[in-house]
Amino acid sequence: MSYGQQGGPQSQWDPWTPHSQQPWNDGADQTPDWAALAEASETRNKRRRLLFIGGGALATVAIGAAVAMAVVSANDSNSASNKPTSELPGETTSAPSFAPTSAPPPLDPKDFISSKSKDTAPLGAQILFPGTQQPVGETVYKKGATDDTKSCSAATKGGLPKILTANDCTRFLRASYIKDGIAATVGVAVFDTAAQATKVKSQVNTQEDFIRSLSGKGIKDFCNSTVCLMTSNSYGRYAYFTISGFTTDRDVTEKDTKVFRTGDDLAEFAFQQIRRRGEAQASAAASE
Repeated sequence: MSYGQQGGPQSQWDPWTPHSQQPWNDGADQTPDWAALAEASETRNKRRRLLFIGGGALATVAIGAAVAMAVVSANDSNSASNKPTSELPGETTSAPSFAPTSAPPPLDPKDFISSKSKDTAPLGAQILFPGTQQPVGETVYKKGATDDTKSCSAATKGGLPKILTANDCTRFLRASYIKDGIAATVGVAVFDTAAQATKVKSQVNTQEDFIRSLSGKGIKDFCNSTVCLMTSNSYGRYAYFTISGFTTDRDVTEKDTKVFRTGDDLAEFAFQQIRRRGEAQASAAASE
């Protein structure tokens, strides 16, 4: 049997097969099918566009997601940085603490004149009764003689020597002052403790227990044989006394207010001098 053409039935051109492998017909028309090629090319281009469009969309989504994550991260970072430190996780803050402090209490001047162990400042008649006159208020008293003795009984009379001795008086200082014919002697008895001075104060009877008046340096004898005014008190380890009267042989009566005033002025002066002594020692101790 013979066929019209060797090689079997005629093959069709496949647009997806490479050009070199196309089954061109031997002896037939070798012109390519341009319509089929154009259609195949158009099909491939559409697929590429779809892929490019789809890929671009995915890329856009990916970029958008990255930008969104960056914005969220930045917001979170800003929020964290704006939070108070005490609100950050794992961290706490507290106000700084300081040990409680307080100023020491002021030193009490009376403490320094209440016992021999603390009252160590120099002491003497000229220290306790300085100068040549003493102003008290509007009155100025002229100072006369002074005296400083360790024999407390020698500077006193009546029942006072016995009281001072029983309470271990160690020293007795005196000074006299005068103004307009009225003279007064101030006496200060010294003890080791405030308790002794306080006891003396409670035992003294100003009608019977006296200090001896001190004359000299312009002051005549007074209060040796006449009625005079006697006062007594104590402060710290000191008991202080005054005796006031006229420099003439005249008794003091209740009407003699100037004598009472003189006694009160000089008793106040003695108290202030003793207190200043304590203040000076307290101030010196505080500045050390």
